[in-house]
Amino acid sequence: MIRPAAPADVPAIHALIAALARYEKLEQMNVGTAEDLAAHLFGPRPYAEALVAGDDGRPGGAIVGFALFFHNYSTFLCKPGIYLEDLFVLPEHRRRGHGRELLRAVGRIARERGCGRFEWSVLDWNEPAIAFYRSLRAEPVDGWTIFRLTGPALAEL
Repeated sequence: MIRPAAPADVPAIHALIAALARYEKLEQMNVGTAEDLAAHLFGPRPYAEALVAGDDGRPGGAIVGFALFFHNYSTFLCKPGIYLEDLFVLPEHRRRGHGRELLRAVGRIARERGCGRFEWSVLDWNEPAIAFYRSLRAEPVDGWTIFRLTGPALAEL
């Protein structure tokens, strides 16, 4: 069962984010709090949205995966897009369709909102994820490199 996240889901989503950080070997970068997450998903100015996957098919059941996304904009298309920041399903609950259904649900939202594209990044070593995305006919965007400013570099800009 896939559904929009609710404020009561924040602790579970935050725990899944920690599990994702462990999986990606990026635990040192996982410094956000559940309070930050709640404010940015459900505060007066939401910055992102999330969907959750439950394993038992019942509302209120255990959350085993999530997709967190936000709008971006294509000046070339003159249309909004959706950027998938994170898609994660607990390893013991994979291969049951949760990831595919989360992606389908975000794709449906993108179509309903008139988005011109739906995109995300994947770590180059994550072969299982790359194979999964290719099975959905997603294509890598060659020729682009992600740049990022954080911490002191962002403060000094």
